[in-house]
Amino acid sequence: MTKLVIEGGRPLQGDVRISGAKNAALPILAASLLATQPVALQNVPRLQDVATMIELIGGMGALITRNGDLTIDCSQLNRYEAPYELVRSMRASILVLGPLLARFGQAVVSFPGGCAIGSRPVDLHIKGMELLGAEIRVENGNIYASRKNRLKGTTIAFETVTVTGTENVMMAAVLAEGQTIIKHAAQEPEVVDLANFLIALGAKIQGAGTDTIVIDGVSDLTGGNYRVMPDRIEAGTFLAAAAATKGTITLHDISPAIMQTVLAKFRETGAVIVEQENSILFDMQGKRPNAIDVVTSPYPGFPTDMQAQFIAVNSVANGEANVTETIFENRFMHVQELQRMGAQIRLQGNTAIVTGIDKLHGAPVTATDLRASACLIVAGLAAEGVTHVERIHHLDRGYERIEEKLQQLGASIKREN
Repeated sequence: MTKLVIEGGRPLQGDVRISGAKNAALPILAASLLATQPVALQNVPRLQDVATMIELIGGMGALITRNGDLTIDCSQLNRYEAPYELVRSMRASILVLGPLLARFGQAVVSFPGGCAIGSRPVDLHIKGMELLGAEIRVENGNIYASRKNRLKGTTIAFETVTVTGTENVMMAAVLAEGQTIIKHAAQEPEVVDLANFLIALGAKIQGAGTDTIVIDGVSDLTGGNYRVMPDRIEAGTFLAAAAATKGTITLHDISPAIMQTVLAKFRETGAVIVEQENSILFDMQGKRPNAIDVVTSPYPGFPTDMQAQFIAVNSVANGEANVTETIFENRFMHVQELQRMGAQIRLQGNTAIVTGIDKLHGAPVTATDLRASACLIVAGLAAEGVTHVERIHHLDRGYERIEEKLQQLGASIKREN
């Protein structure tokens, strides 16, 4: 079993480049199924989830090459199924449903798996496809989707904000007949990135980044070139590590504009932050951070994917803070692992009450999901002594070479079997 061994207590110092965003790359890879000509993608991160999505669309007959750029040719697809053995490891596999249905008229997608952080139902995806005219049946853990004629544009109002639901319906609607209006749409930057990719292939989309997206269907999408946006969650994780270790770092290849809510919270900790067009300078000035209250919510609110990392920061901060999780009901499994390191945290419903202490201590801990892995790394970097983080296969789903990047910043961290 592979683990990370961290010797903590060293302030992070230096420069680090932010990779392409996992949560943008996955829907963009799924959207490549819509293109009748090859697509060339830049800045696609080398992650396990990305490898799984590539294997998934490759198994359908897509021709894929990676030589710097990632080139995908879906002109000769001959299978329209997302099998359980791949889907079970990654919830984002549901994103192939819309493109397959829209372009080829059929899809079989197993119910998705992934991190054990609570219910993420696919019923909103299914309802969206049905409203566009698809026939759906669910049997034996599979979604069987088909259409007799071209999908037809309509108005779809989501009951709750759903990022992947918005993306799936948007991908299906670009080839539908007529106009589709998505109300209560997710506003995340990754949704905007997907829309911009589709527009680059010939789609007609307006309003991405607002709560109402308008799509005028076209007959087909061609090929094109596109660069995936930077990963704001990876960037936030490095900022959390710098805050917890009282460090000074500069992030490169990141747009501060997509991180304003997170940056505002880090400023409350006492950090000095200088924003440039494609970089962020972060300086804790050698001081412990101040404890900061956080409530997660859909974009532009504080991202649920940064909640665990902020609990780690609050664990070594001055004062007491409340961290409230409103998106997923089972996303505090990292708390008991932090408690093994001495963190003073108590849970009340969906709120973690964190009382900061001067020093955590190294301990053997186990990662339970992707962002919990990052949280435990942040804690280990700030702790006195050695921390062993087990089950880091979760980490490789969403962070590209994180230990190498942290080593560049002066961290003592290594991967061991």
